[in-house]
Amino acid sequence: MTIDRIVMMFAGIVILASLGMSQVHHVYWLFLTAFVGANLLQASITGFCPLVKILKLFGSKPGPAFS
Repeated sequence: MTIDRIVMMFAGIVILASLGMSQVHHVYWLFLTAFVGANLLQASITGFCPLVKILKLFGSKPGPAFS
């Protein structure tokens, strides 16, 4: 699996989990959803994503977007 797919999967899991937590526990979990969305937006503009740096350290192969 490439870094691109891992980043998209991780973002999707965190968004869905935070939406679920906001319904079960507290509405403040939506701030995590907003944070992930803001991080995706800035990564699309700047090309910098902290998760990509971590995944490269663990040896994941880059895809076309993060090579």
